[in-house]
Amino acid sequence: MSKPLAIDLFCGLGGWTQGLLEEGYKVIGFDIEAHDYGDGKRYPAPLVLQDVLTLHGRQFKEAALILASPPCQFFSYVAMPWSRAKKLASEVRASNERTEKELALFNACFRIQREAIEAAGHFIPMVVENVRGAQPWVGRARWNFGSYYLWGDVPALMPPTCLRGVKDKKDGGKSYGGGFGWDGTAARRMSSHSNARKAASATIAKIPLPLARWIAKVYYPKI
Repeated sequence: MSKPLAIDLFCGLGGWTQGLLEEGYKVIGFDIEAHDYGDGKRYPAPLVLQDVLTLHGRQFKEAALILASPPCQFFSYVAMPWSRAKKLASEVRASNERTEKELALFNACFRIQREAIEAAGHFIPMVVENVRGAQPWVGRARWNFGSYYLWGDVPALMPPTCLRGVKDKKDGGKSYGGGFGWDGTAARRMSSHSNARKAASATIAKIPLPLARWIAKVYYPKI
């Protein structure tokens, strides 16, 4: 029996993908750049370098599941209490064109799902991950795993979340939510264009393995 296909949009280092692979899926990732930082820090499955805005959902009519983690930089910034952040949020809200531009990648995920369902002739679930600060712009999330907020077809039953700053012994002592991840490290002082800073940022953005595996298990096709 062939493995079910999963699509990982904005795949980064493959947080979603790692959990999918461990649960028996075949995965194809899509991103605008290849995140390969050496020392094993690279995307772990076939990768297509393509702007998600140019994708059409009919490409994924054979998929059993679609996952997506669109960029969160705008949502994170405008959620800050800084005057410049508040000013930017007001300017974007005052312009329909600018609002549509900032939400384009997030909204593209659901367009792609609709197109995939239409092409397949049956339902294809999708889960979209982003930050808490996205809620005022795209609507309330259906659930969160620490600082990882989820929209779309989020299962009614989800795994327990480790509290902020509390270590989870079952997952190698990791905690979910809190800190930038590179505080006190050399990467914090490096240029945002440096390979070390990019690697740190991509690592921080990775979906926690327990979350990825849970979603993968829930939507694994039943025989």
